[in-house]
Amino acid sequence: MSSNKGTAMGGGGEEREHRSPRMSERVSASGSTSQSCIFCRIAKKELPSEFVHEDEQCVAFRDVNPQAPVHWLIVPKRHVERLHDLTEADRPLLGHLVLTARLMAERAGVAESGYRLVVNNGDDGGQTVPHLHLHLLGGRAMRWPPG
Repeated sequence: MSSNKGTAMGGGGEEREHRSPRMSERVSASGSTSQSCIFCRIAKKELPSEFVHEDEQCVAFRDVNPQAPVHWLIVPKRHVERLHDLTEADRPLLGHLVLTARLMAERAGVAESGYRLVVNNGDDGGQTVPHLHLHLLGGRAMRWPPG
């Protein structure tokens, strides 16, 4: 089972351990609604955030806990809790999110050097916010395996 633990650099350069809360610890599956969802509230501009992109289907903004020099989140405006909840009818939305990530990589200047696009799904997949979102990471060499 995943522990969602890792290390991060503190302000003075020292490593410190942090633990990302599991999705079930933050909002229960039945309690996550568009009214209580932090990403829905950001997309509706109810909470402050500086968008690097906005269109009719999604918004993109910088991750508050960046793991790379470029770490942006691409978030659909419609509340979808996780990737596995998508259906065949959502194919256009998923395509739009991926193509938006491509555009964001170009804007960030990482399209040619390379970038990583990540979707975490569920607790063991590392998802901590119960709203589908894509992580665009770039600006440094990525390692494998990622987690």
